[in-house]
Amino acid sequence: MVDELQAGLARIGARYVADLGLRVIAAKPGEVTLRLPVTDHLVHGGGVLCGQAIMSAMDTAMVLAMASQWGGSDFRPMTTVQLQTSFLRAVPADVGEVELVGRVLRSGKTLAYGEISMLTPDGKLAEHATTTYALL
Repeated sequence: MVDELQAGLARIGARYVADLGLRVIAAKPGEVTLRLPVTDHLVHGGGVLCGQAIMSAMDTAMVLAMASQWGGSDFRPMTTVQLQTSFLRAVPADVGEVELVGRVLRSGKTLAYGEISMLTPDGKLAEHATTTYALL
């Protein structure tokens, strides 16, 4: 399923999302783990990973978690209704990469709910988000 999700991301994702360099490293139904390299073009003038990149990566993690629930290669139309992000600690430019874990909490006929955690290499929670998707 990891390869199917990675290929699906390349197929359906916007070009700027591809520029994030996200890699799917693990997946099971309703849950996906990604790695995001912390590169110079994602770091702002304060020397930390920028919030825009973080939220894009988190939103993408949830789309892939939803796809994993449907078997990995089945990308269905959906749209983000809400993405509430808590920035708990800054991610310094020199960490190399961060890990994102997206989990589907509940999926109904028209709405789905999930959560995403972003962890630094030392395992500390840096960001946490909850999300709602409309299933089209």
